[in-house]
Amino acid sequence: MADQRRIVLIEDDEALGEILALNLREEGYVAVHAKRGAEGLRAAFQEKPDLVILDLIMPGMDGWEVMQRLRELSDVPILILTAKNQLTDRLRGLSQGADDYLCKPFDLSELLLRVKALLR
Repeated sequence: MADQRRIVLIEDDEALGEILALNLREEGYVAVHAKRGAEGLRAAFQEKPDLVILDLIMPGMDGWEVMQRLRELSDVPILILTAKNQLTDRLRGLSQGADDYLCKPFDLSELLLRVKALLR
């Protein structure tokens, strides 16, 4: 079991976000799904998560800005989960504060193992 670790998932694709949240809950995590950047930031500060899973491409406040704001006040592990798969994007994400970077499409079992590793 995951020891009731809290995860905030910031993903604007509603269907993907709900499926991921469901799978995280099935693994024993408390998963909160936010559909927009500002909503995700609020959830991160309210929930005090053990991990944030963050999409970069979102309307309004994008994932880059969310990560920057999170990093100003928190050292919570951040796993970027995005379709931005260019090397420059991956390097930018990791250099600006992400702890891991996984490109879409992805394998669910790999995502769950990365979550487990980040929470170790």
